[in-house]
Amino acid sequence: MATLLLDSSNTSLSVGVESNGELLGYTSYEAWQVQSEHMIPEIDALLKKYSLSRKDITGVMTSIGPGSYTGVRISLTIAKVIALCLDVPIYPVSSLRVLKDNDKPSICLINARSNRSYFGVYQKDKVLVSDTIKTNDEVIEYIKEHPDYSICGNVSYLGFNNLDSNICLQMVSLLKLIKPYDNALALKPVYLKD
Repeated sequence: MATLLLDSSNTSLSVGVESNGELLGYTSYEAWQVQSEHMIPEIDALLKKYSLSRKDITGVMTSIGPGSYTGVRISLTIAKVIALCLDVPIYPVSSLRVLKDNDKPSICLINARSNRSYFGVYQKDKVLVSDTIKTNDEVIEYIKEHPDYSICGNVSYLGFNNLDSNICLQMVSLLKLIKPYDNALALKPVYLKD
């Protein structure tokens, strides 16, 4: 009994395997513009490493955006194919939410380009500000107004230090909160851009 965990919504690739509420293993690395080439081999490598077969997969969790237009579609498409072929549930999760810091309220960010950011604010299991898109000036102002919040994501583009987060570990913690989506075929990515 294992749940696959997939994310390719930004510049990195994250693939993990969960069983009974524990993260068995994962891989995560920068894979900008090669995520589609690496995700399936990484899934196969993790299944092999933990002596799991496709029959052991009982669900798949994937980030659905916001993020890179193509990146979001890569993990979502692979997750949908797995869910449909194996007839297992698919668990959609915000690509911002998986960046949060479990210890503090978190401003979660992904570069949306054109001087904008994908923006969401989370505290433990609560959504404080739903995923949206803001100008970078608005984001910096919000950060100044909330100095005790963690700033999460690859935020070097804003001049801040990155807070390392384990996306797969966050997915495991969210599995108990996220309901499976009824129809994998109908699941759509969240882009937020006009």
